[in-house]
Amino acid sequence: MLRKFLLIALVLLLVLSVVACSQKTEELAKPEQTEQKQEQQTPDYPTKPIKVLIGFKPGGGSDALAQLCEPFLEKILGVTFINQYIPGATGAIAWTQLAHEAKNDGYTISVTNTPMLMTNYIMNEEITYNIKDFEPLANIVTDPGIIVVSKNSKFKDINDFLEYAKNNPGQVTVGNSGVGGDDFFTTLIVEKATGIEFEMVPFQGDGPSWQAAMAGKIDASFNNLGITYPQIKAGNLRALALFAEERTPMLPDVPTLKELGYNVVSGSSRGFSAPKGIPDKAREALIKAIEDMSKDSEFNKAAAERAMNIDIKLGEEYRKYLEEQEKVFIEIWNEIKDQYKK
Repeated sequence: MLRKFLLIALVLLLVLSVVACSQKTEELAKPEQTEQKQEQQTPDYPTKPIKVLIGFKPGGGSDALAQLCEPFLEKILGVTFINQYIPGATGAIAWTQLAHEAKNDGYTISVTNTPMLMTNYIMNEEITYNIKDFEPLANIVTDPGIIVVSKNSKFKDINDFLEYAKNNPGQVTVGNSGVGGDDFFTTLIVEKATGIEFEMVPFQGDGPSWQAAMAGKIDASFNNLGITYPQIKAGNLRALALFAEERTPMLPDVPTLKELGYNVVSGSSRGFSAPKGIPDKAREALIKAIEDMSKDSEFNKAAAERAMNIDIKLGEEYRKYLEEQEKVFIEIWNEIKDQYKK
């Protein structure tokens, strides 16, 4: 009887030991399993191509920025960039897609321009996005405005242009990148400063605007220096004036409107933004890649050759800049909207 009792006790002891060991093994395995789960939630980034939404046709400022940056970013990040051109509504179609349709996984970003990014919804209540829907990554360039005409234009300099426009109100055709763009606003500001009335001709981007001027289809294009400089340098376009604080060394003979007595300083900034809520790892990787790119001497050389004024603002600095620009253009629109709606 005693032997049977001891045998049962020994079996129970063995069972309890096995259970205890099993629990201990499970507990030891939990940290590893948790770590594996975290690794699955935050995989390496990037591991596949990154799509770039461009809200204008090829040949404009957004395209020029993408073509400048992407070879360097591809080298840094080790993946390719694929441009998707979605022209229309001064970039609003692409930015609406970025805000409301694109996955916020870090694999879709967009070139974001001021003032169009904000003026689209400032001017049009039907546009449903605003800058709060985006994750600003970095501003890359700030590009001053410029007046260009065909090499065969009758306007030899800015004085010829302004004098003729004053004497022929509403007859000088001036192209811009679309209603709500920096060129559109600049035209309105120039009209207010000079008392001149132009016939504004909107296009789907800066490229079609300067191309129309070069072909003589319009009298002039209010555009940007970085976009038109190659054609100016090649002799296909003639630069009449800059909308800048001072002359640029690249075009030392081209005056500013400010030095002529008109306080007009205007242009466009361009950078990259992602949908709101992308993973921190993706956001940090993209910002770091842009920061590294900005320190690359070859990148800065390429930018200088294209007359692109590098103006790096990373992450939160870019966000604050966009918020400040939003306030500025709300004020400008409130001042001129009655004139535009006349």
